[in-house]
This record gives sequence, structure tokens and C-alpha cells, in this order.
Amino acid sequence: MRTRAAVLCAAAVVAGSVSVPPAGATARPAAPASAVTWKKCGTTDYPTLQCGTLRVPLDHRDPGGTKITLALSRVPHTASGYQGPLLVNPGGPGGSGLSLAGFVAATLPKEVAARYDVIGFDPRGVGRSSPSVDCAPGHFDPVRPDSVPSTPALEQANLQRVRSFAAACGKKYASVLPHLDTVSAAQDMDLIRQALKATRISYFGYSYGTYLGAVYARLHPDRIHRLVLDSVVDPTGVWYDDNLAQDHAFDERHRALMAWIAKYDATYRLGSDPARVEAEWYAMRAELAKKPAGGTVGASELEDTFIPGGYYNGYWPYLAEAFSAYVHGRKTAALVEAYRNYGAVDASGDNGYSVYAAVQCRDTSWPRDWNQWRKDNWAAYEKAPFMVWNNAWYNAVCASWPTSALKPPDIANRKIPPALLFQATDDAATPYQGGVTVHRLLAGSGLVVEQGGGNHGITLSGNTCLDDRLAAYLADGTVPHGDGTVDAVCPRTPDPKPLSTRAASTSSRGSTLHGLLGFRG
Repeated sequence: MRTRAAVLCAAAVVAGSVSVPPAGATARPAAPASAVTWKKCGTTDYPTLQCGTLRVPLDHRDPGGTKITLALSRVPHTASGYQGPLLVNPGGPGGSGLSLAGFVAATLPKEVAARYDVIGFDPRGVGRSSPSVDCAPGHFDPVRPDSVPSTPALEQANLQRVRSFAAACGKKYASVLPHLDTVSAAQDMDLIRQALKATRISYFGYSYGTYLGAVYARLHPDRIHRLVLDSVVDPTGVWYDDNLAQDHAFDERHRALMAWIAKYDATYRLGSDPARVEAEWYAMRAELAKKPAGGTVGASELEDTFIPGGYYNGYWPYLAEAFSAYVHGRKTAALVEAYRNYGAVDASGDNGYSVYAAVQCRDTSWPRDWNQWRKDNWAAYEKAPFMVWNNAWYNAVCASWPTSALKPPDIANRKIPPALLFQATDDAATPYQGGVTVHRLLAGSGLVVEQGGGNHGITLSGNTCLDDRLAAYLADGTVPHGDGTVDAVCPRTPDPKPLSTRAASTSSRGSTLHGLLGFRG
């Protein structure tokens, strides 16, 4: 999933269909995993963090063949009643999980965290794991062509960008790309389990990490102790349909931001009618398409800057101030700063985007006919213009990706202990239906809903109702069970206030978490 903003051959290879092995099966027995040697790597924020590495097969069907290295982190347990390892993942695909281990261990109630070894890891291809994949450095450098292909020239310019990226990736990583996929990453997790000498693991994943966890549970149902999925990917739409669903949900969240700005017209002076504020935003976009702010923020970069507001409303006051400063006096400095703080994540995250593209393009088949993309995205644009084409170009590399496609596994599961799912009703990156669908597919699971919430990644962000449910589950497996689709409902985290009121932003925990999760997955 494009979970925050951001993903993308030589000769195009017609996508075939490669079957995933049956649940729990591999072509050959996995080689025994060696133990991990842990070394101190603590930071000021997470002083007890330790780091290590693990060698795993590039191809799990050939355990004696080429090896790659996974980077791991750990906050060791400190209390009796040890419950084993708790692996954590921030999503993406392409997100680094090393710091997330420190955050989760520090943010859970001490008596709960102390009973787990909290394990972070950079999945294959990511961050400090080796090889670290970076297909085309600078792919998102500004100023890019306007994302909306309103002319044939703009469409061709954007097509050339994504096709060049796919070709560069195929040339640079021909031997690696066939092994960057969710099933391979899930099999890596089982080798991590073996290296930790654990019979079972617990798992806590956000966003794309919910899909990774569900796939692992399908492959190794007898290895699950606890399973927490926060902001749940709809597995029935991976990945083309899920991205189209995002477009509509992000448009709604963008309109929610416009309504919030209108509510504080006395501060931002952009109008008290949300429709007027929205019209001002699109007028700003049209101006920037002709003359980028500071030579940096064009129309596409403006979208990059505001897409994070769909993930986390704590960014709204900062985005609103930059918007207002531009409209009132064409002051570009605040807009450029907002882009650097939020929108330029993709520009500095070439590795994350490369892995995002590689995994999603390999995981499943995508339309190879650009006419299909054109038709579907223009249809979506008619109803939800905010992010459609920005998202399309983010994923369009899959139309010419140089590997064949796998067949996604069915994640339906009646063999694991009850899982706990968290979902906000107005989540844009992983729309609400994903939580409902996975709740149905995982027998015995509990679904906790943040009613009216629009943030992505909702636990450990300061909502006591949600966090209490999480802590109880990790402590003793407590899962709520209701009579309907939803098993428990929590009130939403309040929207922020304008910065000028000195009550800006939501909790610092929310800000820290969303910095670790990043965007688009």
C-alpha cells in the first residue's frame, strides 16, 4: 500500500502467475538459523536497545545458496513471566523497524513490555539489511512533472519516469528482485524466530505490516502466540484495487482538513466555508504548477506535502499555516519548509520506495496495459481528485516491472489463537473495510474500532481506550467479543488546535509514532 506517500525494465516481461507454497510449506527444509549476537546500540531515547544481524537465504527454496543479511534490534525482557519475542513492523513495504522496537518497548506499560523481548527488524532489502536496495537515487527530486496528465506531454513525461525507474531496478538488482516479496519476508521472520530459540512468537504490525503478519500466520499458524494488527490492509485488493480505494479515502481526509481550516477561519483567513477553502487549495496548486514555490514545490510536491495530513491530523496546524502564508502574500518559505518536513520523505527515502515497489510489484499481478490504468484513474479522479494521479504514478512502475507475479496467499485462518485488530473508521491509507474483512477471515479475532478516527496507526498514540485494549491483550490474551461486526468501540482522538492557541498537535507519542511509520504503507 502506498502508505505514505510513495512506489515504482528493460524489456517488459509479461506477468506470469507463480503459486505460493501451501501454508507452512517450503520447497526444501529451511537451514537451521544461527544464534544472534547482540551488541549495545542504545540511543538517548531508547538506551536499552541492542542490535544484531542474521544471515538468511536469498531464495528460501535454496537454503544452501546465496545468503543475505537482516538487521535486527532488541529491547530484552526484564521481568518474570516471560512471554517470548514480540516482533514489530512499521509497514511500507520498505519501512525500517529497528527504532520501532525501542518505541514500542518504551510506550507500552512497563509491566507488559518487561515480559517480552521486543524485536525490530529491517526486512530484506531495507535499511541496514544487506543488500539495501536503491534502484534510482533521486527519483523523487523536485520539481517533477505535474501528476495530473492533462496533456499528452505530461502523461508521457510521467510514463518515462516510471518506466525508467523499473528498468533501472531490473538492471541493478536482477538477481534480487525475484526474492523481494511478502512471502519471502514472512519466511525470514520464521528464521528470526529460530535464531531467537523461540517455539512461538508474538507479532505487532502497522499498515502493510498487518498483511505481513497475516501472511506469516497463514504460513506458520502453530508459531503464533499473540497477533496484533493495527490499521489493516484489505487482503482481497492487493495491490491495484487497494490503491484505488485509497484514492477515495484520502480525498475524504483532505476535505476533512479543509473543513478543519474553515473552522478556524479567524486564524487562517482562508474562508469559513470548506468548499471555499478547498477551492483556494486547488487554486494554489494551479499556480504552483506554473511557478513552483522557491523553485522546489510544484503541483506534485504540493500533493506530497499534504498527503501526510491524511495519515495523521497532528500535521494539520503546520500544513494550514504554510497554506495560509502562501495565499496571503505568496510567502513561499513556509511551504518549502513544510515540503521538506513532510513531502520530501520520499526524496530522502529512495531505499524505502525501491523496496515498496519491488515487493508490491512482485506480490501479485498488475495491469500491464496502460490503457487500463488511464481508464481507472481518470474515473477515480472525477470523484476524488486530490491524490489519484500522484498515487497512480507512485505505483505505475508495476505496469512494466521486470519480474513475474506471485499469487497472493489466502490469509483466512482458523488455526491461530485469537488475534486483536485495531481500525479507525476514517483511515485513508487502509480504509475501514480492510479491518472488517480480516476480522472475518481470522477466526476468533477481536476488532476494536476508533469511531470517527481518521489517523493511520492508532495504538500507542495517546488514546487510552485503545491502548488499554492493547495492553490487556499482550498481558494475558484478552480479546473483546461483541454481537456484531465490531467487538469494541473507542472514542476518537480529538483533532488538534491551531498552533497560535498553544494547544497545537496531539500527543508527542503520536508524533513520534508517525515519524517511525512514515507514509504510504
